[in-house]
Amino acid sequence: MRGRWALLLAAAGLALSFAIPAYGWVNKYQQMILMYVGINVILAASLNLVNGYMGEFSLGSAGFMAIGAYTASIATVKLLPAALVPWCFPLAVLAGGLVAALFGLVVAVPSFKTRGDYLALVTLAFLMIVKSGIENLDVIGGPRGFLGMKRLTTLPWVYAWTALTLLAIRNFVHSRFGRAVLAVREDEIAAELMGVDTRRAKFLAFSLSAFFTGVAGGLFAHLLQFISPRVFDIIKSTDVLIMVYLGGIASITGSVIGAALYTLLLEALRPSAVAWALGWLPAALFDPLNAHVIQHLNVWRMVIMPLALVLLMLYWPHGIMGLRELRWLVPRRDREAARQ
Repeated sequence: MRGRWALLLAAAGLALSFAIPAYGWVNKYQQMILMYVGINVILAASLNLVNGYMGEFSLGSAGFMAIGAYTASIATVKLLPAALVPWCFPLAVLAGGLVAALFGLVVAVPSFKTRGDYLALVTLAFLMIVKSGIENLDVIGGPRGFLGMKRLTTLPWVYAWTALTLLAIRNFVHSRFGRAVLAVREDEIAAELMGVDTRRAKFLAFSLSAFFTGVAGGLFAHLLQFISPRVFDIIKSTDVLIMVYLGGIASITGSVIGAALYTLLLEALRPSAVAWALGWLPAALFDPLNAHVIQHLNVWRMVIMPLALVLLMLYWPHGIMGLRELRWLVPRRDREAARQ
């Protein structure tokens, strides 16, 4: 019965994603915000698989996102015939995810030979290598960026990939491999002594995380229709970290909440949004605030968000839904086992 309700809910969401743009229930800017929320949910859920469920610390989200974005963009701009591009767009996004997963496996092989915080250093180095490598490849625009992609990312496509991501990660976490990943987080040495293949579990989790991060990159590229190495820097990885730790570690529900809250907060801090909010104030208050706040807001946005991550790690390390999940996202057998 629960599976039927979940299927009906998913079908209703898909129908709604078609109806919103078709009937103009929200304007194009609001539709873009909804798509950003969906893409950020994919990013947060993917990173949560490594940082939350596995207990490691990865900083390479922006690197895998860049690989997925450039792979999908090259496929639609340079490899596929123009007439087939709209039909093959899902395959291009899938290719971006697969290439990102391959790179994730390459990164995982040396990094998981060590323990502790070395994964953070390896993934940070990987991010820098990817960014520098793209900047030195003139064939894909180098530091100038890559453009020419059609606006193929739509609300239904974002919804479909987001739902697929959440379903895949939920099923993985509650599978035999997912339990092995949770055992790694609790005590890797004890898990190995009990016969758990921790190395295989970590490879699968890291590759799956990289795959969906690459998918998010492909959707992101065909939403903006322009990408450059500057987009995929440490600030982008920091954004994803904030979403994960705001919503809550080891929680799919938390990833959705954190991504939605953070995306909306970023939009609320944009100069246009602040100018609209301040416009409701009396002119005597609006003028000085307009001169002081709006002029420097873009700089302070990049200060507020990393500071928020530091405060979250210090005072709210588990986040809103940390180590908790909505009941209907947990399989019945696991709920019954938890009661015993």
